[in-house]
Amino acid sequence: MGIIERIKEIEAEMARTQKNKATEYHLGQLKAKIAKLRTQLLEPPKGSSGGGDGFEVTKFGHGRVALIGFPSVGKSTLLTMLTGTHSEAASYEFTTLTCIPGIIHYNDTKIQLLDLPGIIEGASEGKGRGRQVIAVAKSSDLVLMVLDASKSEGHRQILTKELEAVGLRLNKRPPQIYFKKKKTGGISFNSTLPLTHVDEKLCYQILHEYKIHNAEVLFREDATVDDLIDVIEGNRKYIKCVYVYNKIDVIGIDDVDKLARQPNSVVISCNLKLNLDRLLSKMWEEMGLVRVYTKPQGQQPDFSDPVVLSADRGGCSVEDFCNHIHRSLIKDVKYVLVWGSSARHYPQHCGLGHSLQDEDVVQIVKKKEKEEGGRGRFKSHTTGPARISDREKKAPLKT
Repeated sequence: MGIIERIKEIEAEMARTQKNKATEYHLGQLKAKIAKLRTQLLEPPKGSSGGGDGFEVTKFGHGRVALIGFPSVGKSTLLTMLTGTHSEAASYEFTTLTCIPGIIHYNDTKIQLLDLPGIIEGASEGKGRGRQVIAVAKSSDLVLMVLDASKSEGHRQILTKELEAVGLRLNKRPPQIYFKKKKTGGISFNSTLPLTHVDEKLCYQILHEYKIHNAEVLFREDATVDDLIDVIEGNRKYIKCVYVYNKIDVIGIDDVDKLARQPNSVVISCNLKLNLDRLLSKMWEEMGLVRVYTKPQGQQPDFSDPVVLSADRGGCSVEDFCNHIHRSLIKDVKYVLVWGSSARHYPQHCGLGHSLQDEDVVQIVKKKEKEEGGRGRFKSHTTGPARISDREKKAPLKT
């Protein structure tokens, strides 16, 4: 029996099992088995060179955004309108067969937008080039899930289910669970608060399913069984997602209002060019890019070419800013002067740990080079001889 058949068999068993206090341990073990099988499904076949499925697209710009959706929802049209890059669009499905990149110039930054082929139900199992599409989505900073506003809400649930099946967690944060394997000592189970979804027995059973018999587990929140399995697997990608409802010109205003009020959602119309500016501002807000301008000493700030930082790509501290300019710069920094919303007064003297915000201005003050031999009367170098015996004798005093 293949891996896909075994996954479907376990899912059928979970559907048949009633959910109550007596069956929660059995259901937890079944969830762990499915997670293990799905991880095996994503691994490259034995004997291969190790390269996974994906499209060869070089990373460019200050961020990467992937367009994901069913065929014929307007992804190619949206890419053409936002970037100016031509992506073929037609009235039939699967017009786009490969990944087409484009560049959005917004707020003095360059954001790479990827038009991916449409995926179908079963993409996590490899149907319709689904694995290549999902592999590129994993390397992105933000996912735009493009949906047809005139279709049912089931499309969003199907796409979310397919992405979660391959380890993508949309609009979620990593669970606050500390997990560490050990060589000896058995399993240590602790929690900082009362747990309602997981107990010690269920945790032991899940760990034994993974053949882990020595580990340390600490719950810092009331997490679920799925959260514990995600932490044990360790290969989950937590990524932000914006749901983009296209073709709002074919539905009523009440339906548009209902869709627009959903969390992390933007309604647009590529046909009538409606609300595209709101989509760009929402992308900017979710990506959390921080523009920092440099100021040379004694000169005006350079507002033409900012240094772009983000929490997902390194961090937004002064140390990250210095490393972005040059790795060796941080050794010469004495302190920095900061103007902007992160400073309490202008200018503020800051250290390397100071967190920068959007449109801050930074001036780096370097350490002065030390003079050889000290200063003033403490100078160690002289023009005279080093030994006393070599000194020139003074003439005797006249009496």
